[in-house]
Formats: sequence, structure tokens, C-alpha cells
Amino acid sequence: MNKAELVESVQKALGKDATKRAAEDAVSAVLDSIAKGIKKDKKVQIIGFGTFEVKKRAARMGRNPKTGESMKIAASKSVGFKASTTLKGSL
Repeated sequence: MNKAELVESVQKALGKDATKRAAEDAVSAVLDSIAKGIKKDKKVQIIGFGTFEVKKRAARMGRNPKTGESMKIAASKSVGFKASTTLKGSL
């Protein structure tokens, strides 16, 4: 499912009176709020769905697959998602 399909699904869930624009605004608001929460608190927990959390990756040595030459990979941050047991159970 992509964002357009998600917007369509939200529009159907809101009922026939909801516009596509309103559904798109709702989806965007939720996604923006999750992004802001991760930046501010490093963690966003949605009970019954899962937890978004900042993960730190340490610097490490890697290998260039093209040349085989060793190279240093810098430390970085990424976002991880851990599904709740409720969500896992529904799959």
C-alpha cells in the first residue's frame, strides 16, 4: 500500500461525507506528528500498533563491493519500527 492508497482507505473509513482532501490532510498530519515526535522524544509509541524509535549505528569498517577496498562507514541514525503483539497477532 502506498500513500495514495492509504488516503483512499482513510477516506472510505471516514464515510461518504469526507473529501479526498480531508483524508489526505489527516494522513499527512499523522505522519508529520510521528516525525516530529521522533525528532523530539526519540520514540513514538502507538498502543495496539507499534513503536517508532531512533536507532544508532556505530561507525564500522566496510568493503567497497566494486573494488574490494576497505573503507570506513560513518556512524549514523535511522528509524526502527517494532510492531506490537496485537499487530503481530493480526497478521
